[in-house]
Amino acid sequence: MDIAFTEEELAFQQEVSDFLDEAWPEEMRRKYSRNALENFSRDDRIAWQQRLAEKGWAAINWPTEHGGAGFSHTQKYLFDLELARAGAPAMVPMGVSMVAHVIMKFGTDEQKQEYLPDILHSRTFWCQGYSEPGSGSDLASLSTKAEDHGDHYLVNGVKTWNTLGQHADMIFCLVRTSQEAKRQMGISFLLIDMKSPGITVEPIITMDQPKEGFQEINTVYFEDVQVPKENLVGEEGKGWTCAKYLLEFERGNAQSPGLYESLNHVEWMARETQSGEGAVFDDDDFRDRFNDLKIQTMAMEATEMRILGSLSAGQNVGPESSLLKTRGSEISQAISELAGEVAGYYGIPLDQSTPLDDDDFIPAGPEHFSGVSQKYFNLRKTSIYAGSNEIQRNIMAKLVLGLE
Repeated sequence: MDIAFTEEELAFQQEVSDFLDEAWPEEMRRKYSRNALENFSRDDRIAWQQRLAEKGWAAINWPTEHGGAGFSHTQKYLFDLELARAGAPAMVPMGVSMVAHVIMKFGTDEQKQEYLPDILHSRTFWCQGYSEPGSGSDLASLSTKAEDHGDHYLVNGVKTWNTLGQHADMIFCLVRTSQEAKRQMGISFLLIDMKSPGITVEPIITMDQPKEGFQEINTVYFEDVQVPKENLVGEEGKGWTCAKYLLEFERGNAQSPGLYESLNHVEWMARETQSGEGAVFDDDDFRDRFNDLKIQTMAMEATEMRILGSLSAGQNVGPESSLLKTRGSEISQAISELAGEVAGYYGIPLDQSTPLDDDDFIPAGPEHFSGVSQKYFNLRKTSIYAGSNEIQRNIMAKLVLGLE
């Protein structure tokens, strides 16, 4: 397999690198270095995303007809690679990488005109309303109801594990509009204004999170929330089709660039940390485990490059997205475990640093251990979100191996 990039592609990679060196501001670099989980304020996130939009690189997966960058699949990969190397965050995905594609595919012309420009320029902050207290991996069992009241729906129910809902202007939700024998057939896809009366957002404080206000996830309650009928995307009862289409974009991004950067950080930590008469990295057992993870990451990269070639030839990702999601989450968790072993006792106190300039917290131990425990606990979720790894294996068994 020839994975060499062309001169034009390498020139584009250099352009991205040069842009990030200039556009990723020092203030944000400082804030980024002070916290492990990219816990930025809404204003900081929007400011960075609008800087990408000014360059025309906010929507790298969008077609140019809607204002997207029009990148080739190879350019998308190189863009992700340089973001990881620079330590700069990608766009918050719920708007630009998720609901936007559903609106493009299934939305009306009026919905495209109303929502897509604001998503592109980060004038609207979106969140996702899928999982419920009793409906996680079995999403089709969701019970949040949207009753038909003529010109509007009346929504009642609860959505949980909602990411960044405390910042959101809009939420896209799967709701039940009818009771069908096949549960998926009674689900619809709604766009809901988070300022609507009857919506309450309550934070879920997890042990990896820093100070209040920078938590990541929430529970969203809907009590007699009126949603205009024009906020229905696609046909009523066909929301499951929208949800499956959205997941192609939620699971399809390259993960090996970020895995390599995590490995590089672990190696640097291990070379800087003494154990006995030498550095941790000098230990044969440690190096064996480190090299095993590096080989797994290289295999992941090779798979991504093979899929990249298929996409460039006009083929779909298919069940390979389940493979990438499963392996990417497992490798990232294993890397965080290795980092925790390097930190040792210094990793026991959670790093409660935040991107606040007046935060005077001093982490225990060397600065390069900052955030190790936070990262470890946060990454436990990766094998559950976007479809649990058990569900992904079922998909692969059915679509790849032909098992029933």
